Amino acid sequence: MTIDDVALLVRWDDDPDVAAAIGGRSADWYDWPAELIRDVPWRELLVAEDEGRPIGFVQLIDAGQEESHYWGDVEPGTWALDIWIGSPGDRGRGLGAEVMRMALARVFDQHDAEVVLIDPSVDNRRAIAFYGRLGFETVGVREFGDDECLVMRLLRGPTD
Repeated sequence: MTIDDVALLVRWDDDPDVAAAIGGRSADWYDWPAELIRDVPWRELLVAEDEGRPIGFVQLIDAGQEESHYWGDVEPGTWALDIWIGSPGDRGRGLGAEVMRMALARVFDQHDAEVVLIDPSVDNRRAIAFYGRLGFETVGVREFGDDECLVMRLLRGPTD
C-alpha cells in the first residue's frame, strides 16, 4: 500500500457497512495518510485485488509487538488481522472468503503465526458466522474502547 491508496481506503471506510464493522468512519479511527507512510516491523498493510482491481483491505498485525498493546499480553506467535471488502458490489461473491484464506496462509506461512485473533463487533452476526465457517473459535467478549467485540481465534493447523 502507498499514500496513493488513501482516497480509495477512505471511500471504502465511509461505506455504511464497512463503517459499522470497523466502529466508525475512517476519519474517526484511522489516520490513513500518517499510517501509510509509517514503516513498522509489526504490521503489514495490503490491498486485496480481484483480477487486478482493488476490492478490499487486509492488515496483518504481530499482536505481541504492536505498539498500543491493543490485544494485551499475548504469547509470541500471536497475530491479528483486520479485513474488509470495500465496495458493496464486491460483497456476497465469495471474495471475502478467498481474501481471508490468502491472508491466513500469509500470516501462518510468512510470519510463522501460531494463532490468529480477530475481533468482530458482538452485533456483527454475519462476520461472526463467516469467521466460524473458516474455523475460528470464540475466546470471549471483550471491550476495546467503546466497542464490545467477540474475540475469536484460529490455531495453526497441521497443514498450515
